[in-house]
Amino acid sequence: MTDISQQLADHLRFYDELGVAGINRDAKWRTRVEVPREAAPAAPADVPSSVVNAAPETSASTLIQIARSGQEALDAIRTEIGADCSRCKLHRLGRRQVVFGVGNPNADLMFVGEAPGADEDVQGIPFVGRAGQLLTKMINAIQLDRDQVYIANVIKCRPPGNRNPERDEIDTCQPYLFQQVEAIRPKVIVALGTFAAQTLLESMDSISRLRGRVYDFRGAKLIPTFHPSFLLRSPDRKRDAWEDLKKARAILQDGDE
Repeated sequence: MTDISQQLADHLRFYDELGVAGINRDAKWRTRVEVPREAAPAAPADVPSSVVNAAPETSASTLIQIARSGQEALDAIRTEIGADCSRCKLHRLGRRQVVFGVGNPNADLMFVGEAPGADEDVQGIPFVGRAGQLLTKMINAIQLDRDQVYIANVIKCRPPGNRNPERDEIDTCQPYLFQQVEAIRPKVIVALGTFAAQTLLESMDSISRLRGRVYDFRGAKLIPTFHPSFLLRSPDRKRDAWEDLKKARAILQDGDE
């Protein structure tokens, strides 16, 4: 069997596991109509240049407000975090780098995971390991490409040994995640796994209790589902994840819940 034939067979097998019965070839819903952002208001003529150029107390928030595009806003947040962030203890517990986020800055669909793993810590990109490969297939299953969505994590640095994020680490990174959401303004956010769903919804319920419903969150529809790493361990739950993804696809297509 050729490499292409093997890849095709793998994709078909994956779709069969999800319970996908067919696909829609109409690609019109995949295209987002860009709405121009308002430019920052000009400073009054009588305001001294020293005041205009003064550094704000909360530089990331201010930069987001005056940014003219999603990418500029994300760049401002990344700059605020810094390449060597030391706001929590993870910077001295073996992390290699900050893993900020990746994808379309104007995406209609955003995925939020838990934290970087070993592969992500090396490459600086979220979801590039085995779980990331499965996430890419899940994105493809709803007829989107990975570069059409935005992917980020609740915390930006790898916890040692891939342990669960701790409360102080979540509290430190959470504001930056919320700023990313505000910069991108997605229509739909898919929360991957317990920690992402609990953080975004401010709930202590398990992912099994939270999934299956659509929530309102900061102007977007939020859909909790299982983390791809859990699906690798429990492939029998892929059909549940597929039902969640179909909800996301329906909202993106028609605005239906």
